[in-house]
Amino acid sequence: MTHSTAADVEKEVNSFKEKGYPLDFVGLEPGWQSKAYPGTFTWDKNRFSQPAGFVKSMLAKGIRLNLWINPYVSPEASFYDDIKPLTASHTVWLGAVPDFTLPKAQNLFFRQLQQDQVDIGISGYKIDEVDGYDHYLWPDLATFPSGTSAEQMRQTYGLLMQRYSAEMFKNRNKRTFGLVRASNGGGTSFPYVIYNDYYNHEDFITALINSGFAGVLWTPEVRASKTGEEWLRRFQSNVFSPMAMINAWASGTKPWTYPDVERQVKEYALLRMRMMPYWYTEFAKYHFEGTPPFRAMNLEDGFKQELKIEEQANVNLEENPYAEAIAKEIKDQYMAGEYLLVAPMFTGQVQRKVILPKGKWYDFYTGAFVGDGRVITVTPGLDKIPVYVKDGGIIPMMPPLLHAPKPGEKVNLEIRHYGEKNSAYNLYDDDGETFDFERGQLAWRKIKVERLENGQLKGSISAPEKGMPNTIGKVSFTFMTKEDEPKN
Repeated sequence: MTHSTAADVEKEVNSFKEKGYPLDFVGLEPGWQSKAYPGTFTWDKNRFSQPAGFVKSMLAKGIRLNLWINPYVSPEASFYDDIKPLTASHTVWLGAVPDFTLPKAQNLFFRQLQQDQVDIGISGYKIDEVDGYDHYLWPDLATFPSGTSAEQMRQTYGLLMQRYSAEMFKNRNKRTFGLVRASNGGGTSFPYVIYNDYYNHEDFITALINSGFAGVLWTPEVRASKTGEEWLRRFQSNVFSPMAMINAWASGTKPWTYPDVERQVKEYALLRMRMMPYWYTEFAKYHFEGTPPFRAMNLEDGFKQELKIEEQANVNLEENPYAEAIAKEIKDQYMAGEYLLVAPMFTGQVQRKVILPKGKWYDFYTGAFVGDGRVITVTPGLDKIPVYVKDGGIIPMMPPLLHAPKPGEKVNLEIRHYGEKNSAYNLYDDDGETFDFERGQLAWRKIKVERLENGQLKGSISAPEKGMPNTIGKVSFTFMTKEDEPKN
């Protein structure tokens, strides 16, 4: 929460461990600073008396820390006098707006972040209030020392923050993964996920889907809920997203706050960890090939949208020539990685329709055949949301650890295969933390599933390459679809 202290954070981290919930990062909201709105970008010594020791203790527990910032500088900031001549004519939240197109402004601002936070082990940032809309930022008549127009600066400010903050970590050969309030197609190369102050679950899913058209990522973070059902439904879809995160900056809600759904929430939290080999590989394909790991159904081969005829009386086709036939926008189901189709459930829903693309599809949880190129109606119950795997799908899974594996730590793999097809999947591996992969320190391990002459399926994985990363322990194969499954 906003006013949490170091002791509060430690207590919460310990609670996750004691209750057996996975946790990899904690985000500190504005109160970590001595002053925010506008910000000083220095620690509040009343809440965090020994920042370096606190960060070190969290890292020892396997917890990375992410800090909220917006880029607007308080007159109380230590570098305010130096950066003031390099700022805009207008303020935001009464803070000076640095002109990040100027190298000197970049150096002053990000040097402060580097020395005060990154150098002691902070792992990332949540960059707020860099939207391209003048109501919240500066007006069109604002001027910047570089001569860049106010509108151009608004549309690129979030990108500039992503670029120069990411560079701080790359210069240390450490990766980061953060949040940003606004981005666009120019942000595809930056390790940031868009978040927003949407509160409606359906809107979150629409944003997750549509962001893929620009190639960027969006988190449908779990926000405060009115009921246990809503909390669970939000959590279930969040697990199948770019960043599985609870945003409890104001409410303080915990995964276990609603006892009636605590068991299911925990199961899905652990499922997220079990699926890390799959997610990690899909993000690697995003980096190396440009394929968005979460994307609209329109981008899936074999998908056909429903065409609905509008039945309206007294329609004037001169005024609205498109009123007769409207292609229904599919914004409540999406692809997650190469093989998975996710169809979230929303509060109050007991059943829903799912449009399956052409080709055989199988239930993620059981391996049972569910359909081929048709619309199905499902009633999954409260415990699950519908997730389907395309024929030949290979989903590598690992034990449900409470933290991401440490560099070099080996994990056992259970490789699941769905359906009937022979298939192959390239599993990605590297050290998980550095940019050594850019110098060739990476591995693609080929997983193959083939049908033998006796009709049985057999799985294999290629041997590790000498001198390359190898974090894979024992490997087992599970063939989820039983041979006697009905096919229609």
